[in-house]
Parts: sequence; C-alpha cells; structure tokens
Amino acid sequence: MRGQLDPQSSMFHYFSAESRVPTDHPLRGVKKLAERALRAISTELDTLYSSTGRPSIPPERLLKGQLL
Repeated sequence: MRGQLDPQSSMFHYFSAESRVPTDHPLRGVKKLAERALRAISTELDTLYSSTGRPSIPPERLLKGQLL
C-alpha cells in the first residue's frame, strides 16, 4: 500500500528548516522543480503500489530525499 505524506511536521521540532534556509538559496529552486516533477508522475507511482498491506514511505519523499 502506498504511504501518504504526513502533514504533521512540528511535533518535536522547535525550529523550521524552511526558516533557516535563505530565500535566495539555489536548493529552493531545485526543491520546487522536484516537487513539480514528482506531482507530474504521482499517478504513475500510484499504479506501482498495491491497495492492500502496510503503508510504505511515500515514494515522493524517498526520491526527494535522494535528490536534495
């Protein structure tokens, strides 16, 4: 089963990673490009996962982690 992104990002974080990265940092542009590309292939990724079983780590998170 394909996992979903968990919107809860502040359970134990006392600072935001977004606030520590400067707004003009090159990785911000790469991140936006990666998110747009992953949204485009999201339906194709859906077909690779079964509807039964335990949820996986969302493939978008894994791919973005390798890239960034």
